[in-house]
Amino acid sequence: MYDVPPDALIKKVAEKLKQNKAIALPEWGDYVKTGVNRELPPVDEDWWFIRCSSILRRIYIDGPVGTSRLATFYGGRHRRGVKTEHLKKGSGSIIRKALQQLEAAGYVKKSEKGRIISPKGRSLLDNAAFEVEKELELSQA
Repeated sequence: MYDVPPDALIKKVAEKLKQNKAIALPEWGDYVKTGVNRELPPVDEDWWFIRCSSILRRIYIDGPVGTSRLATFYGGRHRRGVKTEHLKKGSGSIIRKALQQLEAAGYVKKSEKGRIISPKGRSLLDNAAFEVEKELELSQA
């Protein structure tokens, strides 16, 4: 998983998550912002699946993580007019709902220190990374 570009891996995993019935865009997903530092909701129609696959990848890399730590990762600078900008966390509700869906699908499980990746989730990411690596080799040949 570490040998392929993250953006290609996340898109490949998002395609696979889209086929899973346990992961679906919430009803409020069309008009919600992804953090207080954003001005508009996401434009991409598949943003929910991309965010879920990105969260799955972060859990794979960072080990046991919780909502707060993931919100810090998905946050950004909040522009406050003429005042200096500050770091603001991303939306905890989006991360919490994504984690619940990933857990219901069996890709993530709870531990004492936070959420960890399950063997099914590890297999999904490793297989997707293998497919991306093969696609990259074919495109370079």
